[in-house]
Amino acid sequence: MLVSECNVVLVKTVLGMENVAASYIEELDPNSKIHVAPYGLKGLVIVEASKDKYELAREIEEKVPEAEKVLVAEACVNADLQEMAKVAAEIAKKHIGSQETFAVRTVRRGRHNFTSIDVNVVVGDAVRRATGASVNLRFPDKVVAVEIVHDKAYICIYPGKKEWKKMRPGKYPLYKVFRRFAVVQMPYLGPLDACKTMGMRIGREVQNFEVRELVIAPIGVVDALQLKTFLDGVFEGIESRYEVQRKSYGRDVHKVKVYVQDLYQLVRDRRNEVIIVFEPEGEYVSKVADKLYELIRESKGRINLLFGSREGIPQGVYRFADLVLDIAPGVTLSTEYAAAAALIAIGTVLHDRLVEEESSEVTG
Repeated sequence: MLVSECNVVLVKTVLGMENVAASYIEELDPNSKIHVAPYGLKGLVIVEASKDKYELAREIEEKVPEAEKVLVAEACVNADLQEMAKVAAEIAKKHIGSQETFAVRTVRRGRHNFTSIDVNVVVGDAVRRATGASVNLRFPDKVVAVEIVHDKAYICIYPGKKEWKKMRPGKYPLYKVFRRFAVVQMPYLGPLDACKTMGMRIGREVQNFEVRELVIAPIGVVDALQLKTFLDGVFEGIESRYEVQRKSYGRDVHKVKVYVQDLYQLVRDRRNEVIIVFEPEGEYVSKVADKLYELIRESKGRINLLFGSREGIPQGVYRFADLVLDIAPGVTLSTEYAAAAALIAIGTVLHDRLVEEESSEVTG
């Protein structure tokens, strides 16, 4: 059942880059037989190597950036559930130890009387019984890849660390911290088209980070139409980004709430909360990283981040701030990017500390 002469390498590419990748692969193995987008399947190149398939796969990974993923086929079998399971189990015994974890990933191309989930279940059970290894779908030590192309299936096995993931052990989901932050933004006022554009950009940015709330904080009397136009842009920006997040994230998304309050009154009302001002006169953020971490860790409530607009935060407010921070010395950040840049800077300097804290809580 196992086809020993299966000297095949599967290469996945960005759609439309199949021929480019194939041309470079042909230079690496001129005598190979290359199938570009077989059956019209874009993003796939099947290489029947004329030399050692492992050596060719290594060369492709090193020299062909158009190759998104390079898989060595350990076996080529008929696209039959029982046959795939039996062969995968035999191969797995050579590659997966009983103390390791594994996952089955199936990509099915063509019409069959089974689904990709069916393959995962049947093949996974066979591999588990054959190796004694346990299943870990998120962060496996080894991956059993079943690549089905119409009536043929290619069985591949590779280390789980080769899978790129947005979140993996050692990363802290920063949105958990950002949801404690209130972004206090002085409004951008002036020509109406500029007000609308700035409002949209700021709205998208604060929603992008899912902060707790956005407070638009003017000083004194302002032009009502300009403020309304700016706020219209803010709501439009929040809504557009929120819809994207809601459809694409695999978790609940927090929609940012918006408030309006005079800046000086806000500082008075929140004098018992942490207040951080972002202006060029402040200390560089990494220099006070320890104090910043302690402020956030010890505070159980809201953290207020204050940003200016065409004019900066008044210096009288500095006296009421726990920190005044500069995130790009020598650079004046435009209004629409200031909050995003600050949030990224905070996340960068605090991330490793947050990971350590989370790890100590788990082990403690």
